[in-house]
Amino acid sequence: MPSFDIVSETDMEEVRNATENATRDLATRWDFKNVEANFEWNKPNVKISSESDYQLTQLVDILRNNLTRRKVDPQAMDVGEPQASGKNWWVSVAFKEGIEQPVAKKIVKLIKDSKLKVQAAIQGDSVRVTGKKRDDLQAVMQLVREAELGQSFQFNNFRD
Repeated sequence: MPSFDIVSETDMEEVRNATENATRDLATRWDFKNVEANFEWNKPNVKISSESDYQLTQLVDILRNNLTRRKVDPQAMDVGEPQASGKNWWVSVAFKEGIEQPVAKKIVKLIKDSKLKVQAAIQGDSVRVTGKKRDDLQAVMQLVREAELGQSFQFNNFRD
């Protein structure tokens, strides 16, 4: 029986590359000239620091654009709360790995409510979907892509 796994993975090497590209972009931006701002890669997080909270939001956007160029889904970003100390502001950006239990339950419920002839089972931090027809499995893929669950999903281990 055909099956596949729904997973949520982030390529950390691409995140590192995007962080380095964002640092290079920062050096060429005129609005950040003579401003103390930087991106710091601490696997698996990125620490962004600047002199103001407005500049912090701009830096997060620069990182998001570089992630998109490197084909990393920006939905994988989990931006923390901005924090201040004196004149310095910083925010920590984490990247979601794996599907948490509540999100996995939402996916299974979404699949069951769609009335497609497939079975979905939670297996650790992934969801296994099994069905008789390939078309049903592709419909499930489309359904999960269109659902706004606040996370990026990939589909692997497709077996006939």
